[in-house]
Amino acid sequence: MTEKLENWFAQMPVIAILRGVCPGEVVDIGEALHQAGIGIIEVPLNSPDPITSIKNLVEAMGDRCVIGAGTVLTEADVVGVAGAGGEIAISPNTNPAVIERSLEAGLVPMPGWATATEAFAAYQCGARYLKCFPAATYGPGHIAGLSAVLPKSCKLLAVGGVGADVANQWLQAGVDGFGIGSELYKPGDSAEQVYQSARAVVDAINAVRAK
Repeated sequence: MTEKLENWFAQMPVIAILRGVCPGEVVDIGEALHQAGIGIIEVPLNSPDPITSIKNLVEAMGDRCVIGAGTVLTEADVVGVAGAGGEIAISPNTNPAVIERSLEAGLVPMPGWATATEAFAAYQCGARYLKCFPAATYGPGHIAGLSAVLPKSCKLLAVGGVGADVANQWLQAGVDGFGIGSELYKPGDSAEQVYQSARAVVDAINAVRAK
C-alpha cells in the first residue's frame, strides 16, 4: 500500500477531500477524480454514511487508487475505516493512540499538526505523512521553518485553505503534497463538474512543478 501511495504522491500529490459526499454518488465522483489524474481520495467521517462510501470506493477503485478516511478522531474510527478496506487515516490533530492503532491496523496515519511539538510527537509515534492544519492560518513560512528541522523521511502536507492557485508558494516552502476539498468537490456537484475542477487543479500543479 505504501508503494501505491508513494507512486500517487510522485504522480500528483493531491488528496481529494470529499466532505459531504453520499454513498450513491461517491463512485462516480471518484472515477471523475481518477480520470482527471488524482488517485488519493479521502471521505471525511463527518459525511453521510462515510463507511459505506469508503466501502463503495474500495470495491470499485481500490486496485487503482488510495482510499481512506478523514476526520479520524478515535481508535474506534480507525477500526471502522480498516473494516471498510480503507488504507489511510487522516486526522485534524495529533493523537498518539489513533496513530498507533492505525499502524497496527495496516493503515497509513496522516495526523494533523500545528506546532513543532505536535509534528515531532506524531513522527515519534510512527507517522510519516504529517498534515499541517489548517495550513492557511500558518502560512508557507511556517512549513519552511519546520521542514529545516524535521526528519527527511517524513512528507509534509498542507491542508486547509490551500488550493492550486497558491501551490507554488507551498512547494517552494517544502510541502510534499496537498489536501484539497471544496476546490474539487462541494455537495451537489456532478461528476462532470468534479472532473473539470480536478483537471484545473492537476493542470495548475503540473505547471508549477514543471518550472
